Amino acid sequence: MNNSFNRTMRSFFLESGAEILKSFRAPEFILPTLLMPVAFYTLFATIVPMGPESAPYLLATYGVFAVMGPAIFGFGISVANERDKGWLALKRVSPATGGSYIAAKVLSTLIFASFSVASIYLVAGFAADVSFTRATWASLLMIHLFSVFPFILIGLSIGFLCNANAAVAVSNILFLSFSALGGLWIPIMVFPPAMQSFAHFLPTYHLSEIALAVSQTSGQGDISYHLLVIGVMTALLALSTALAWSKQRNS
Repeated sequence: MNNSFNRTMRSFFLESGAEILKSFRAPEFILPTLLMPVAFYTLFATIVPMGPESAPYLLATYGVFAVMGPAIFGFGISVANERDKGWLALKRVSPATGGSYIAAKVLSTLIFASFSVASIYLVAGFAADVSFTRATWASLLMIHLFSVFPFILIGLSIGFLCNANAAVAVSNILFLSFSALGGLWIPIMVFPPAMQSFAHFLPTYHLSEIALAVSQTSGQGDISYHLLVIGVMTALLALSTALAWSKQRNS
């Protein structure tokens, strides 16, 4: 049992190192996912702010935006590419466990998501004069990092079901749709009523509302409602990911 645990941990660390190195060798992935959220936040929170409360409000919503990119693109496109090249089939017959493969990608995604969120926090604190208590900063960071997991499941489903070319298109469509229609860029209260109702079906809306509630910025609805909806969405996404994994293993 001890030897089995050691092999599993060794496999995990090797997979993690390979994932992180692969990401650093792909600047076309690193630069957009790390720089775009902080660039947008800097523009709308400090250069052309929409109002005196825009900086803390956008900090909550752009934090969700910051973690969504590494998750959807890091899993969706990466897994699809590796599946097309036969890497997943090779890993199934190798000593490495499937759990190590997924766990390594999760760790890599969390690392890059943390960098992206930290850059926004630095701009918020030093350039936009956002002032929270330490407990609020810590709670907001926890919410933002936990927000990565529903999008990891979405990315995995894309990677298991789409080929590499289709994964790029689907990932971009979902990334932009979730951001714009979920109220991450513009508060949904300025949307037409039909679009406001549609936002309730998107994880980005509920995650941003949770972040707004934690940061004590104006949000909509009770936080328990949004937590319940995200829990149900995550469970459904986990089920769809398991089905997608089963389909690609049997194909």
